[in-house]
Formats: sequence, C-alpha cells, structure tokens
Amino acid sequence: MATNPLGVHALVFAGGTTPDEVEATIAETKAAGFDLLEMSLHDAAQIDIPAARKALEAAGLGIVCSRGLAFDADVSSTDLAVVERGSALLQSSLQITHNLGGTHFTGALYSALGKYGQPLSEAGRSNVVAVLQELAKEASQHNMTLGLEVCNRYETNVINTAADALRLADDIGADNVVIHLDTYHMNIEEDDFRRPVMLVGDRLGYVHIGENHRGYLGSGHLDFNSFFHALADIDYTGPITFESFSSAVVSPTLSNDLAIWRNLWDDGPALAAHAYRYLVNMLGAVDASR
Repeated sequence: MATNPLGVHALVFAGGTTPDEVEATIAETKAAGFDLLEMSLHDAAQIDIPAARKALEAAGLGIVCSRGLAFDADVSSTDLAVVERGSALLQSSLQITHNLGGTHFTGALYSALGKYGQPLSEAGRSNVVAVLQELAKEASQHNMTLGLEVCNRYETNVINTAADALRLADDIGADNVVIHLDTYHMNIEEDDFRRPVMLVGDRLGYVHIGENHRGYLGSGHLDFNSFFHALADIDYTGPITFESFSSAVVSPTLSNDLAIWRNLWDDGPALAAHAYRYLVNMLGAVDASR
C-alpha cells in the first residue's frame, strides 16, 4: 500500500463550491478511495466553511486548498494597490484553509494565472518575496505550510522550473515554504521528470499528477515511471494529488484561467476511480522494484 496520502482535485467532480456541490464532491472523493480533497479557492465566497469541515471530518478526509491570483490582485505587480489586493486574497485564503481544517495552502500564490506579456520585473519579484514572507509568518502561527506550485510559461512569468522555485523559496527564507511539482507543467518546462525531483529533494512538499492533456492517467505520453522512481529515491512521503480538467465540469472562473476548452472526459467519478487505482498500482510497482 502507498504510504503517501493520495488526493484528488475537486474539479474532477464539480465546477463550483456551493454546499450541495461540496457535499457531493466529498462523498465522491471518499467513494473513490482517496485520503484528501484539494479545493480551489477561486469561488471561496460560496463555501459554507463549517458545513464543509463537518462533512470532511465525517468522511475522514484531509483537505488541501489551492489558488492562483488575478491580474487585478497580483502580488507580482509593480502597482502597490494591485499587490495589496493580492496580499489580502492570500491572507483570506490562508484563513479559509485553516478554518476548513487544512494545514497546506498551495498553488500559484505568487502571481495571476494567465499569460503575461512581458518578463517578471525585479520590483515585481521583490513584491512577491515580501508578501510571501509575511504570509509564511502568518501560516507558521497556525502550523501551516505554503506550497509554491511551479507552473508553465503560459500561466505565470514568476517561476516555471524547479530551479526557479528553489531560488524564490530561498529568498523567502521560511522553513514552512515548500516546493510543489506538477507533472503537467513539468512536461512543458523541464528537461526530464527525474532531475527536478532530485534537485528539490527534501524540500518537495506537494505533488500534482496530471497527464500532458490533463485527461485519463496513462492515456497521454508522460513518463510517470521515472517520476515515481525519483519520488521513491528522495523518500517522498507527502501528498500526491490527481488533477484533471475537462469542459464537462466548468468552474465559473478557473476553467477560463486554465484554458479548459476540450472535453477530455464526461464521468468524473469513473475518472477518479481509475486515477486512484493507477496511483496505487504505480506506487506499488515502484516499491516492489526496490
């Protein structure tokens, strides 16, 4: 059996975070066999936090929250009013994560999700560092961890590779800031699937597993075998969360941000059950080969 907690992204099951959608998502996550649910906080205003926490606890599920920012609330901006709006979003999202019972807040915490028209400026990067230093201090008071998700060039200009993320984490300088690798983004930006894992080593704190087209695991061309062997080689025991998107399940905001135009699957529960079996089998095979 896998020692890593296995998770699934809520957008496999529902596009929003209304009470009914959250309740159904929790039930489907449990039914598929996962240990934790990852919820995006892009529509956080809809979440009935006490009800969601009660349902998560009743199901015995862990919770991880994630988000990116928006161009009018972007901590990598040089406009201090825009930076302040981004900082406020991060602070409120951290509090929501804590109130839901989560200890891990991750994602593109450093920029908007979208294609930038120019490289990151030095002043913008300094703003990212300053904001995340403050957020890390706040998180530490709740014994919480921040994850820096490494995203591709079409979704951010702040960090696109594991090496970029390590440099940013070094500049933030907080022990509770970890690196979050995602195979979908790695396929675009990294040379292979092994060296980034080895480079990050024990600073890896969260993993997204997604195919190159974000559909069924094993139906694309990604080298999951080398990736999972690398995870084993660094003794990674943190969460591994399946992330997949299809136009069959539409978030009012996030689907557009991530350019989810194609219908890659229709049945979220079937997709999730397949992903759970795939992850367990992959982890078991790697373990048996060692």
